[in-house]
Amino acid sequence: MRIAIITDAWFPQVNGVVRTIDTVRGELVGMGHEVAVFGPDRFRTLPCPTYTEIRLAILPGRRLEGMLTTFAPDYIHVATEGPLGFAARRFCLRKRLPFTTAYHTRFPEYVRARLFFPTAWTYALLRRFHAPSSAVMVSTRSIREDLAGRGFGNIREWTRGVDLDQFRPREPGATPDDAARPIFICVGRVAVEKNIAAFLSLDLPGTKWVVGDGPLLPKLRARYPGVRFFGHKQGEELAALYRAADVFVFPSRTDTFGLVLLEALASGLPVAAYPVPGPNDVIGDRPVGVLHEDLRTAAIIALGLDRKACRKHAASYSWRRTAELFCSNLARIPAADQVWRTAGKTQSRSGKSAITRRPPASRASGA
Repeated sequence: MRIAIITDAWFPQVNGVVRTIDTVRGELVGMGHEVAVFGPDRFRTLPCPTYTEIRLAILPGRRLEGMLTTFAPDYIHVATEGPLGFAARRFCLRKRLPFTTAYHTRFPEYVRARLFFPTAWTYALLRRFHAPSSAVMVSTRSIREDLAGRGFGNIREWTRGVDLDQFRPREPGATPDDAARPIFICVGRVAVEKNIAAFLSLDLPGTKWVVGDGPLLPKLRARYPGVRFFGHKQGEELAALYRAADVFVFPSRTDTFGLVLLEALASGLPVAAYPVPGPNDVIGDRPVGVLHEDLRTAAIIALGLDRKACRKHAASYSWRRTAELFCSNLARIPAADQVWRTAGKTQSRSGKSAITRRPPASRASGA
């Protein structure tokens, strides 16, 4: 299969959406599929208002259409509701091509936190965006039920995975850090929607660690000098920090899933979180975390949970299974070869650059 993924969230951004798309792409290529990711890195961009680290494509419609025609996919997946997502949606509707979408981020809550727009307005826009989709992929049952209650249709579950080789528990008896115990760690973007201040303001024994970058980092560093801020970490550096900690505190109330929950559990870390979508689905009533409206209470109780049980629970989440679910949700373009041959000829007659042949697999699988 030749799969086109259009996303406004892509490298050099660092977030759960980018990691999900990139990891699933790798799994799909390993399964023998050809995958092309069309992200902002292929277009002229400008910084996102209130979040300059995110770049948004400027008027990408015509260029994106040419790229899709060149790649000639059998399936089109629109991953985000940004400028590229809207451009891909318009193209598919105009050409009467089936496509799928994903609901990765609770934008209505994020927009309200940053710009104070009523969530009803943003949900109405998103409902219209996703309405023509053959399948709206969501990460958890809670989000599926929430969106269904708001009038969304064609919703399919699409879970997440974790790298069990990278994220692993520390060896028995290891003392990886000289910080005062217990160590409570929070990993994620340091931004208003992540509610990290709720963690930093807790009266907890021991030490607090924050791993991640974002617009609030300078302000929070100044306000909480007793907290250790590591900035952005990845790979083995990130895994080592998880292993060294004692409890993972997840203060977000707006995540649709929270990949960091699985990374923490795979590292043998019990979770303390609010009883909201994401933690409710990943943790629930399992003895690997504590969900409580009093986050301090959750964190203290979580100290007594079994780290081996955390690892065992994380082992049930596989990125290969995530990729297989993704494939099962896709909608094939009928007679795709004929569709793209016709599109290429139309472009050529109009004087635009067109490449109607299918490019080599080595190029098609790149981002």
